Amino acid sequence: MEQNHQAGRTLKVAQGHINDVTRFSSVDGPGNRFVVSLQGCNFNCISCSQPYLINECSSCGQCVEPCPETALYFDGHHHVVADEQECTSCNMCIEVCPSDSTPLSEMLRLDSLTKRIADVAHFISGITVSGGEPTLQSDFVAGLFCALKCEEKLSGLTTFVDSNGHATRQTWERLLPVMDGAMITLRALDPETHIAITGEPNVRVLNSIRYLAEWDRLWEVRLLMIPGMNDDPAVVARTAAWLHDIDPSMRINLVGFRSAGVRSQYASMRDAEPGRMATLADIVRGVGFDRVAIT
Repeated sequence: MEQNHQAGRTLKVAQGHINDVTRFSSVDGPGNRFVVSLQGCNFNCISCSQPYLINECSSCGQCVEPCPETALYFDGHHHVVADEQECTSCNMCIEVCPSDSTPLSEMLRLDSLTKRIADVAHFISGITVSGGEPTLQSDFVAGLFCALKCEEKLSGLTTFVDSNGHATRQTWERLLPVMDGAMITLRALDPETHIAITGEPNVRVLNSIRYLAEWDRLWEVRLLMIPGMNDDPAVVARTAAWLHDIDPSMRINLVGFRSAGVRSQYASMRDAEPGRMATLADIVRGVGFDRVAIT
């Protein structure tokens, strides 16, 4: 087990549960970024386009026999593992999984991950840790960011977290000394609507937005627009006004819901229409925001 010293405490870092890495991305923060997607989420969103990131694999084995390449098998600890040489990433295991997970995620050591980042450091401007929900593995994320800040050749890379905001202040305090920015997705200002979308209340999300803005770490707030649920113009105006009271210079990104990848029971939900999204963006601008994007 490795140790890093951060903000007066000893931070113990072992491994992170990682679903995937993307070496180059232009949509996960400023510039060209290396993205680490962590396994596990504390929301159960009806809008989730990657539901296999929600839970950890239970090794129930229901994916082993259907695998067309026979790449999945039980190891000596009765855990389902994948033969990387045989796996073709056909995603059959994801399709048959009864618990919104995947056996293809892996436990990755910190030094192994930093080596991958170092290999492409000359071509990127920073690192974004996403998910799932990265704050569930905040010690690992803090350890990764600390390792980058302490390495001379990597210290110039910016460190970002892409989060649902459902985290405690203590979690953010752990990350603040080594985190350059956070992108928080606000799915609904109304508590009942937020529970209907995510299964959880939004108190922590709203507190996270306030706290990160106070510490100048809030790079962007993303407003997910789901037709018929949270895209009423009056609702969007109230949400924008609430955010404007916190920081009128805030960057706002309106994200249109897309049904691609969602679970079958939600596949009939309507995609956000471009015209509607443009109208909602104008409403946000009308409240007083200058930096408004649509994705």
